[in-house]
Amino acid sequence: MSQYILINRIKVQNANAIAGFTWGFPAITHFLGFIHNVSRKLSVHKSYHDIHLDGVAVIAHKHHVHTYRTGGDYQFTQSRNPAYRYGEENKYKIGTPPVIEEGKMNMTVSLLIAYDGNLGNRTDEFFKWLENTLLLQRLAGGTILTIKSLTPEYIESDTDLRKLKRKLLPGFILKDRAEYLTAHYEQLKQQDEKVELLDAWLDFSALKQKARPKSDKITKYFNQLSKSADSDLENLLAAWQKHLDESYDQQAIPERLKIHFKSLNTDELSNENTQSVLKQWADYCKPIEKIDTDWEYIKKPEAGYLVPIMTGYKAISKVYKNSEIENTRDHETPVCFVESVHSVGEWLSTHRLSLEQSGRYEKFEDCFWRYSPYKENWYLCTQQPIKQEISNAVTLKSETNEFC
Repeated sequence: MSQYILINRIKVQNANAIAGFTWGFPAITHFLGFIHNVSRKLSVHKSYHDIHLDGVAVIAHKHHVHTYRTGGDYQFTQSRNPAYRYGEENKYKIGTPPVIEEGKMNMTVSLLIAYDGNLGNRTDEFFKWLENTLLLQRLAGGTILTIKSLTPEYIESDTDLRKLKRKLLPGFILKDRAEYLTAHYEQLKQQDEKVELLDAWLDFSALKQKARPKSDKITKYFNQLSKSADSDLENLLAAWQKHLDESYDQQAIPERLKIHFKSLNTDELSNENTQSVLKQWADYCKPIEKIDTDWEYIKKPEAGYLVPIMTGYKAISKVYKNSEIENTRDHETPVCFVESVHSVGEWLSTHRLSLEQSGRYEKFEDCFWRYSPYKENWYLCTQQPIKQEISNAVTLKSETNEFC
């Protein structure tokens, strides 16, 4: 039997919305850090030190990033703090604090935490203590306003999981898709050995558009042909529609369509409508600079609600003694300089969770984030089995502007 703690509908105000290169949702490190803080408090509590938190699944219900738009790019809404005084006690000066850009958001999330240990008859007292503890903490730098409920969940069967999913709907769980990035990068390398991992990552994170020459007359032409009883003409329409589903590429135009237009007889060519179609077909096959086009979004390499995410840090320096670095948070913890690690994630509707992976359903146990076993210079969060090597995450070096 698997046992979990469901922290349902945490309402957070002014959480950090910036994660490395990305913005819109806090990094997964915030949520694991939040749970790690609770774990440390449990370990020193005389009544609950035998309870060990193992991993956390993140489910998003609502989010509102503090931004505005005046016609161009989105900008973060900034707050101006009140004036403050500084200087000697008898010679105060009024100073206006500078505006430092911050990305903030309000969100409602649920956290499902796996744990080991037997609560027994301590359940009610434990959840009262846990709620009070959580309300005193910050989540992703934001203030926790309310928590709808805290409940123990025991998953033994599909029925138990179905009841849990009902509590979480409507909601989307964050799934690690680093394997998509790895596969896409390998595919790009086969086409161009000089391609960088950054290019593969941008294919998932950037919104790209490409121009397609106007083809409305061609589509109308094939639709009319398909109304005949000739199966070959119906196949032409199917080939054309399949071509339209893909990003425009001159080299990818089906050869059978080219053969069809070349084989038109004299009577068909003399038709005014057909001539108009042929002209558009010629422009479509060999576009020139001054033609009408439709702009289309380029599909991402994989299907799904895919987003760029930050999954940890990569060291860019050795570990220093605390006394060697000034202005640290405390006087004991060693210090290391790091860069953000980026990967790809997917927001998956919670109704697509199952005890076993099959078809479009994802395995429930594979949705929990944990700290990866320490690997020199890498500090990662992962959903992969602990024994599996972590090789799919990537980082960007500021010195070389390359992933490593």
